[in-house]
Amino acid sequence: MDALLFAPVAVAIALTPGPNNFCGLNNGIRAGVGAAMVATIGRVASFAIFLTVSAVGLGAMLLASEAAFTAVKWVGAAYLFWLGWRAWNSREFGGLDLVDGEGAAPAAPGGPAAPRWRALIAQEFLLGITNPKAIILFAAVFPQFIDPAQPAARQFLVLGSVYLLAEFVSTAVYATCGRQIRRVIRSQRGVVRLNKATGGFFMGAGGLLLAANR
Repeated sequence: MDALLFAPVAVAIALTPGPNNFCGLNNGIRAGVGAAMVATIGRVASFAIFLTVSAVGLGAMLLASEAAFTAVKWVGAAYLFWLGWRAWNSREFGGLDLVDGEGAAPAAPGGPAAPRWRALIAQEFLLGITNPKAIILFAAVFPQFIDPAQPAARQFLVLGSVYLLAEFVSTAVYATCGRQIRRVIRSQRGVVRLNKATGGFFMGAGGLLLAANR
């Protein structure tokens, strides 16, 4: 095990386009980079659960179970379709005040921004925990970097921590790109187009998820 060698691999995997990374992009557009980074706590929490499951050997069992994989796939697809339908029919841009307030001091805990951040964290968590591809990552791909000659628990802890940190790097990249996209949205028509594009992506991701195989 070499955490330094694994780090660029982890970042490359974390940067792979998918529902959570698009969520980070979307959060960057609507709520700013800072809020997107906070929301990633939910994603990391869901992946930490999968990591723990894989560490104790249950990940391979879930991966081998057709029923478990299918159940997670359908729940994840349904959630993506719901997010897509809601975004497609929206004419609002709720994060406008946060994005335009660049450089402003963060709200105090429990202040007006706190409920929104909790919702963003919950959304990232639900996208992560209902993504069967995450099961594949941690149950099938991740163990390949484990050296059987060394204690497995410590390796899972170190490599897992590296990967979870890589997810924050990924969010920073996608949210920063979202921030730049936000600068060109200047009209209500632009907001509607953005919402439809967001909805279309989420629904498309849901369709791809339904077609996914183990």
